[in-house]
Amino acid sequence: MNALSYIDRPNRTLRVYAVSYLIFLYGPILFLPLFSFNDSIYTAFPLKGFTTKWYDTMFNDAPMWAALWNSVKVGIASACIATFFGLLGARAVTRYNLPGQKPIVFIIMLPLVIPGIIIGVALLILLSRLGFELTLFTVTLGHILICVPFAMATLIPRFEGFDKSMEEASADLGANPWRTFWLVTFPIVLPGIIASLLLCFTISFDEFIIAFLLAGTEGTLPLYIYGQLRFPSRLPGVLCMGTIIIAVSFVVVFISQWLKRRGLEDQTARF
Repeated sequence: MNALSYIDRPNRTLRVYAVSYLIFLYGPILFLPLFSFNDSIYTAFPLKGFTTKWYDTMFNDAPMWAALWNSVKVGIASACIATFFGLLGARAVTRYNLPGQKPIVFIIMLPLVIPGIIIGVALLILLSRLGFELTLFTVTLGHILICVPFAMATLIPRFEGFDKSMEEASADLGANPWRTFWLVTFPIVLPGIIASLLLCFTISFDEFIIAFLLAGTEGTLPLYIYGQLRFPSRLPGVLCMGTIIIAVSFVVVFISQWLKRRGLEDQTARF
């Protein structure tokens, strides 16, 4: 009993560490909305007063919204294409015994551990040698490369918990592989697909290093924000946009993880 009660006893040191880590990680982010309502161009205490004029400035900043639209376009394209390739890869890995499967999966997952600056420089050299002009298209190519591993990591658990007998039953009833996929497989893995789309969009939208190296004259929102940090008078508008992005990113990632967990729970309950 003593051993069991010792195991069940909450680890206060671990809790203190977890709380301290969260404060250290997210504490500075909370200053963004605080200073976005500060009636001063300087991000310093004491606060001068409460105002919403910086949000008016942000909404009237055409270059900022153009950069935001660029990020949205790149994010949507990257998320859709990366999720498509991740879906194919996850199905292939979990359904077939491919020759050299483990080395192939290892190579696909390499962008998860290789620093972004290395990937960006390598892509810059490769695309320049191939004669590509640096545009949002090249940024999208780079973001697809780094998003595919996240898509596969999200979708593989969906296929691993999938009952293969359901596909076999569909084939026995006369459905071809394409019809089986759309009527049987796709509805079951749909929560994972949505989670992958949301996660990949967030990763692409927030990415800076690869966009910095491959964007050319068409900048994304992170690049625009980085360029505005040199001008104190424009900083409050950037803080307002940052506040909105943080709120939206939090909601998107939360929904993504909730859908992923719900899908896994549904599979567990089914079996």
